[in-house]
Amino acid sequence: MPDLAYLSVKDVYRAFDRDGEDMPAIQDVSFDVRRGAFVSILGPSGCGKSTLFNIIAGLLSPGRGDVTIDGASVVNRPGQVGYMLQKDLLLPWRTIEDNIILGQTLRGVKRKDALALAQPLIERCGLDGFQRSRPHHLSGGMRQRAALLRTLLTSKEVLLLDEPFGALDAITRLQLQLLLTDIWQEMRKTVLFVTHDVDEALLLSDEILLLTARPGRVLKRYQVDMPRPRLPSMLADPPIAAMKADMMKLLWKEVHGHEIQR
Repeated sequence: MPDLAYLSVKDVYRAFDRDGEDMPAIQDVSFDVRRGAFVSILGPSGCGKSTLFNIIAGLLSPGRGDVTIDGASVVNRPGQVGYMLQKDLLLPWRTIEDNIILGQTLRGVKRKDALALAQPLIERCGLDGFQRSRPHHLSGGMRQRAALLRTLLTSKEVLLLDEPFGALDAITRLQLQLLLTDIWQEMRKTVLFVTHDVDEALLLSDEILLLTARPGRVLKRYQVDMPRPRLPSMLADPPIAAMKADMMKLLWKEVHGHEIQR
């Protein structure tokens, strides 16, 4: 399987019943992602981004089409990817460290070994000293750090991150964006990242897929040629600013049905 098609989405369509009629959520969505790439998905609210993620995760059947990872179909096969939502979904009865290593212990890794692997990342994420706390004792940002580590420490090579930082304040969000990119560069997982924030997509991604309004289709694909490590100030560079302006123009047209009137 060519590296360019490590994760492949082919002609995926999904509709939902609405008053006895099919209401398409996504339609004929196709794209390939190379191994180890960080790809963001942008689109208007309700364009089917989460539906697409649930299909890739094997939690929802497509009406037609296929999703493959390294050549093998993952349709209706849950557990093939790591999946993080906007809500942290930490188990309230487990400590932070036991939440972080949950995926490993479920695979049969001894708790001692799992903790040894996780500890350096716990320290880097600023959670050192809070390992034995319960989730309700921590701030929202700290819980998201724990949830992010839990996802990164799964054995899965493909990670789906569905607006994981959307509910955080700007400073905490930037801290976690930079932390995520640092760890991703070391682990080289293949990441699909859903966001409504154009700046976030530009700061994090190798590529960006822009979806149309419902039913979601791939409208345009962007290559983000910024060196790493990245800083927010780099978003002001003329080529990146021009790319952002183009995305905003297309998103506006999808939402409002016409181009921005000046």
